[in-house]
Amino acid sequence: MKQFSLLILVCLSINLYGQNDMLCQGRYWTEDQGNLMMKKFATEWHDQDSWEKRAKRIKQGIIEGMQLDKMPEITGNFNTLIHSTREMDGYIVENISIESFPGFYIAGNLYRPTFKQDKYAAILSPHGHLADKRLLEDVQTRCAVLARMGAVVFAYDMVGRGESLQVDHYIPIALLLQTWNSKRVLEYLLSRPDVDADRIGMTGGSGGGTQTFVLTAIDDRIKAAAPVVQVSAHFFGGCVCESGMPIHKSNDHQTNNVEIAALCAPRPLLLVSDGQDWTRNTPRIEYPYIQKVYALYDAEHRVENVHLPMEKHDYGYSKRSAVYNYFSHHFNLKYRNIPYSNGYSEDFVTILSKDDLKVFNDKHPLPKNALKGDEAVLKYLKF
Repeated sequence: MKQFSLLILVCLSINLYGQNDMLCQGRYWTEDQGNLMMKKFATEWHDQDSWEKRAKRIKQGIIEGMQLDKMPEITGNFNTLIHSTREMDGYIVENISIESFPGFYIAGNLYRPTFKQDKYAAILSPHGHLADKRLLEDVQTRCAVLARMGAVVFAYDMVGRGESLQVDHYIPIALLLQTWNSKRVLEYLLSRPDVDADRIGMTGGSGGGTQTFVLTAIDDRIKAAAPVVQVSAHFFGGCVCESGMPIHKSNDHQTNNVEIAALCAPRPLLLVSDGQDWTRNTPRIEYPYIQKVYALYDAEHRVENVHLPMEKHDYGYSKRSAVYNYFSHHFNLKYRNIPYSNGYSEDFVTILSKDDLKVFNDKHPLPKNALKGDEAVLKYLKF
């Protein structure tokens, strides 16, 4: 916890090109202020038309705030590298990299079902702030379980974490780079002949939750989203990769992560919250607001909240189990493929070593055209 608090303090020290007056970072509001702001936001729409007008402005604010228009036009050209295919108990694990834009690479792991069918669901799996989070047991476990249930799951590194070390995590455009990487992972999955475009989901915890609701808000190709322990009325994300660019505020609008998450409507949305972090008020503040948005579409049944008041900030077993049921329901996955006795059993998952899961090594080096360092990436993108 001390390490996490220190990380937030470091992240908040970042200054992005003089835009600090428009940045909403960390605990930007108190819980009381967040509650009052949600009531204020609720007065700014009253039916589907007025909400969609507000939603359009929020979406525009995200795209303009992260300067998404500065990214190069790219279609295809993933320059995919896949190696070290291993068949486990009901699922397959592969090491994969794809090119995000020329000279910038996404490292990850692909988890696939062993059973055969024409098309599978697919799930993007970003992660939170630990250095090697993609390689740790909890990420491996949830990806393996979802794969055995019938999804192609792509777990990939945050920028500046794991093997994504071409830039520092605190590069001022980290939010843009992470969103762009997620978009490219989405497009890669859609390019696969074994993936069903109508069943594309996304889930991540903490900073991975932020990545989940941000991409879902601006890209309707995500058909169901499950941001875990992150959607808050008063907390805007403590790191430059979440709130280091002005996506919540401009000269003519103010929003927060609750409304950004609500842009998922009427697509299925699961909020997982707990009692020890900034999501402790979700059943009383954040969830009721989003329910009202879904009601505009007669889609109240497509948004849900699993609140765990006795748990802390993680993506642990209880949270994973809720997500398994959620994607199973909305994507018609084979939940019976997972052993169950008073709870899902994850014992069949083989936890691999970090080295086993790494993409780049002596045999498979980082490509020669790789941009190296913040300055090189910022120069290429003309920032």
